[in-house]
Amino acid sequence: MGAERYPPPWFSVAPMMELTDNHYRTLARLISKHAWLYTEMLAAETIVYQAGNLDRFLAYGPEQHPIVLQIGGNNLENLAKATQLATPYGYDEINFNCGCPSPKVAGHGCFGVRLMLDPKFVAEAMSVIAANTNVPVSVKCRIGVDDHDSYNELCDFIYKVSSQSPTRHFIIHSRKALLNGISPADNRKIPPLKYEYYYALLRDFPDLQFTINGGINSIEEVNEARTEGAHGVMLGRAAYSNPWQILGLVDSAVYGAPLRSITRRQVLEQYQVYGDSVVGMYGGLKPSMRDVVKPLLGLFHANPGNGPWKRKVDAAFKHCTTIKSLFEETLVAIPDWVLDSPITEVPSGSTDKFIKAKSLLPPPYTVNEEELLYA
Repeated sequence: MGAERYPPPWFSVAPMMELTDNHYRTLARLISKHAWLYTEMLAAETIVYQAGNLDRFLAYGPEQHPIVLQIGGNNLENLAKATQLATPYGYDEINFNCGCPSPKVAGHGCFGVRLMLDPKFVAEAMSVIAANTNVPVSVKCRIGVDDHDSYNELCDFIYKVSSQSPTRHFIIHSRKALLNGISPADNRKIPPLKYEYYYALLRDFPDLQFTINGGINSIEEVNEARTEGAHGVMLGRAAYSNPWQILGLVDSAVYGAPLRSITRRQVLEQYQVYGDSVVGMYGGLKPSMRDVVKPLLGLFHANPGNGPWKRKVDAAFKHCTTIKSLFEETLVAIPDWVLDSPITEVPSGSTDKFIKAKSLLPPPYTVNEEELLYA
């Protein structure tokens, strides 16, 4: 429904806990008009138990479209209720988390990436979610879990979920997850990337839509992945830690829009109005000045004045009471030419990482007929 009004999800920013909150998404949309934005993962139980306080978790500015709500959980009743409660907020897609390796989620919580071991339940969950919303649904997953990491096992998961539910879009983080106690950060680095699994899925499931995720750090790599056939590309930490150089180039380099003349000074002027309207809006100190300013700390990544500016910001938190006063006190550390330079066009270049991956494709997937009888 809503998704049809927007450009396709050729580029999206990954859902990241404690990062892709309302503040970051507001900043992201000031820089890019076309990137698809994802919320942090919200547990279905949180939505259900906070039914009287939903704006704090689900409200967002209308300018944030296209926007996807990611939910997690392992209780069908709560997933249904959470979807019903979220529907009036008008998200453009509902995404189900089958990729988070955090011990709190995949361990104690028994959902996230652990659900890849139970595709039957994931299909049921996706059917329940789809039945309670009028927008598309999707799954974000890894390529495997622990020793369940063969290409055929990944295909079994994709086949069962897509054939037993309305799910037609999968976001594939091209690493497996290790659930032996390593941290979420290590789970983003230690398991090797296997982009060949992603490109093999394109070959073996031509009727489905796949977005590639994991280890992609530049617009050049985004375009290279798409040139090699990727339906969509999702970036996480790179888009958060360096939003100007990543998001600033999305509209022109990925979507073909004219290069915008907006500057970081203009972005900050608009963000200041937003920031001062939300500081403390939930009572007490929530959100705090630090919460609202946090997404800005990568805005001058690798630019002159970046380090001194961050130190000034940290000191200003102790006494500044508005975003405006904080900017007035700290932005003197950034040279005017940095603040007033518009986005520049992306340099051309290629790493050949996806071309190489396509030369390593595993054998084609074939459905096990015996398994289908009991799926």
